[in-house]
Amino acid sequence: MTKPLRPRFIDAAPFWMSLGMVPLTICATLWGGWWFLILPAYAWYLTSLMDLLLGTSEENPDPMTPERNLRWYRAITLIWPPLQIALIFGAIWYVRHEGHLSGLEQIGLFFGIGVASGTIGMVYAHELLHQKNTHERWLGDLLLAASLYSHFRSEHLHVHHSWVATPRDAVTARYNEGFHRYFARVLRDCPRSAWRAEAARLARSGRSPRDLRNPFWRYAALQLALLALAFALGGLAGILLFLWQALVAIWQLELTNYVEHYGLTRKYLGEGRYEHVLPRHSWNAAHRASNWLLINLQRHSDHHTKPDRRFPLLQTYSPDEAPQLPFGYPAMTFVAMVPPLWRRWMNPRVRAWRRQFYPEITDWRPYNRAENPPPRNAL
Repeated sequence: MTKPLRPRFIDAAPFWMSLGMVPLTICATLWGGWWFLILPAYAWYLTSLMDLLLGTSEENPDPMTPERNLRWYRAITLIWPPLQIALIFGAIWYVRHEGHLSGLEQIGLFFGIGVASGTIGMVYAHELLHQKNTHERWLGDLLLAASLYSHFRSEHLHVHHSWVATPRDAVTARYNEGFHRYFARVLRDCPRSAWRAEAARLARSGRSPRDLRNPFWRYAALQLALLALAFALGGLAGILLFLWQALVAIWQLELTNYVEHYGLTRKYLGEGRYEHVLPRHSWNAAHRASNWLLINLQRHSDHHTKPDRRFPLLQTYSPDEAPQLPFGYPAMTFVAMVPPLWRRWMNPRVRAWRRQFYPEITDWRPYNRAENPPPRNAL
C-alpha cells in the first residue's frame, strides 16, 4: 500500500544532495589545481558508491499526495537555477579578474562546472519544463539557456514524449549504436527537429514560423543575454569558458538520454501506427542515492506515463513491467563512454527484453536501423 508523502523537510532532505556541488565549486574556483575533479567525483563516483552501499528503494509514494505536501521537494528545484547562474558567472568574473588560475586550471574548473550544469541543472530543467506553472517553466528555460540548449524544451515536449521509441525520435538510441555516433547525430538532428515541430504547430493555427509565438525567439533572447553577460564579465575568454561548460553540460544530458532508451522500440502496427508508450519502453534504475541526486529521473517509465507528475511522486516498476539497469545512471553513463564495453553489457539485456515482451517479432533489422515508417501525424 502506498502512503502520502509528509510535508516535512527531513523527508525531502536527501533530494537536496545536489547542493553539495555549491561549496565544491567554490573550493575549486578558489584553489585551482586538480580541485575541479571533486565535482565529477561527487556527481559520478561518490553517488555510485553510495548506490552500492545503500542499495535500491522500490517503495512507491501515493501519487494522489496533495501538492501542498511537496513544498520541500519542489523547493530544491526552485533554489538551484539562481545558484547555478551565480556559480557560472561568479566563476567567470573571479578567474578573469583575480588571475591566479592558469589557462589549463580554468579549463578544468569549467569542466567541473559543466558537470554540475549537466548532471543537476539539465535534470532540474527537465523537471521544471514539464510543469504547468509558468514561473517554473521560465526557470527551466533559464537553465537550458545556461547550457545553450534551449531547443531541448521543444524537442522533448513535442517530439520525444509523443514519439519515443519510434524512428521519429532522434534521442532514442538505436541498438548497437555507440554513444559517440549517437552524440553527433542528436547534435545535428535535434535542433532541426525542434524547429520543424514548432513550425508545424504554428502552421496548424495559420501562423508563420516567424510569429512571435514561436518559442525560438525566447530561446535566442535568453541565450544571447547570457553570452553577453559572459562577455561583460570576462571578455572573449569569458565567452569561451561559458561555451566550454555548456558543451560539457550537453554531453552529460545526452549521455543520460542515451542510457534511458537504448535499444528499446515500440512495436510497429502497420500503416504508420505504433503501439502506445508503455513502461517497457524506458530503462529504469531503483538505486537510492542516484535517484536522490537525479530527483527520481531513473523512474523513467512512470515519467513517460505521467509526464507532468512531480518527481517525488514518480512510481517504480517491477522487471515484469519495465527493464531494469544493473547500476544507476551515473555509473551507466560512464560505461556508455566505452562503446565495446557498453554493447557487451547492454546488448544481451536488449535481446532479453525483446524475448520477454515481443517474442512474436522475428526480424529486428528495421528496428535496429530505424527503417520502419515514421509515425502518422508526427510533428
